[in-house]
Amino acid sequence: MYIENHLLKGTFAGRSAKQLHCNKKSGLLEYPDMIVLHYTAGGNAMSSAHYLARADTDASAHLVIARDGGIIQLLPFDTIAWHAGQSEYAGRTNLNRYSIGIEMDNAGELHRREGKFYSWFNREYMPDEVYTVCRLLLKAYPIHYIVGHSEITNRKLDPGAAFPLKQFREQLLKINNP
Repeated sequence: MYIENHLLKGTFAGRSAKQLHCNKKSGLLEYPDMIVLHYTAGGNAMSSAHYLARADTDASAHLVIARDGGIIQLLPFDTIAWHAGQSEYAGRTNLNRYSIGIEMDNAGELHRREGKFYSWFNREYMPDEVYTVCRLLLKAYPIHYIVGHSEITNRKLDPGAAFPLKQFREQLLKINNP
């Protein structure tokens, strides 16, 4: 996969990213230097993507990543998505202006069992797809921060305590800061 004109192109594991038009735009990102990770808390990736794309929904995201590795892009990476809400990090507020929002398809907070991650309905979640997309974003944009939604607001818990955010962040940020 690669990024061209702020859209995912090509394939990952034999699959191409789906594009689903989301008409909730509020301008261009000033400079995307942050990735915010979320969980959908929905039934599946496509239903979550359709929900986020609806005109009567107060939220959106750039990507939804399915449990099976499918990727749905809702907005180009240079467009503001409404995913961070009232937020603050590193001395800045209104982080939608600076961040790329990635929704990970799962039913909510994950729990760890034998080194794997599971949802409340016992489906396994594979973090590899999130790593791949974030690596592409790190190469295409000056990303300095990878944060969970819970780190930018006290109203949220995602991506959840079981997600290895510290390890994830350390491994990925080595790409931009060798």
